[in-house]
Amino acid sequence: MKTNMDLRKSGYTLGVVSVIIVLFWIGILKFTPAEAMAIKGYVSHSFFMSWLYNITSVQGVSNLIGVYEILTGILLIGSFWNRRIGEIAGYLTLIIFLSTLSFLLTTPGIWKLSDGIVVTDFFVVKDLAFLAVALQVIGSNRKSAV
Repeated sequence: MKTNMDLRKSGYTLGVVSVIIVLFWIGILKFTPAEAMAIKGYVSHSFFMSWLYNITSVQGVSNLIGVYEILTGILLIGSFWNRRIGEIAGYLTLIIFLSTLSFLLTTPGIWKLSDGIVVTDFFVVKDLAFLAVALQVIGSNRKSAV
C-alpha cells in the first residue's frame, strides 16, 4: 500500500509542478505583443473577460492576465507548505482554466470539421487536465481534508 500512496503523492506533485511551469510560461508570454494579439479573439468574445477591454488596452488586458497567471503559479508553489495558500491557489487555478475552457462555447469558429471529425483548438482542450489538477489542489488543501 505504501507504493500506491507514494505514486499518488508523486502524481499530485508532478501535476501541480506542471501547472506551475505552464502558468509561468504562458504568464510571461502575456507580456509580449504577439501573445496579446493571439488571445484577443478569445478574450473579446468571452462573457467572463471581454469587459476588460473597456478599461485598458489589448496589451493591458494581456498584462493583467499574465500577472494573474504568474501570481497563481507563485501561490501554487506556496501550496506545498501552507494549506490556506493552497486552497486559494486552487480556486485561482480553477478560475483560469474554467475561463479558458469557456472559450470553447464563446469563440466563433473555434469548432471545425476535419475529414468529418469535429475538432477544435487543442491548446484549449488540454486545460481539462489542468482543471483536474486545480480540483485536486482545492481538495487537498481544504480545512476538512486529512
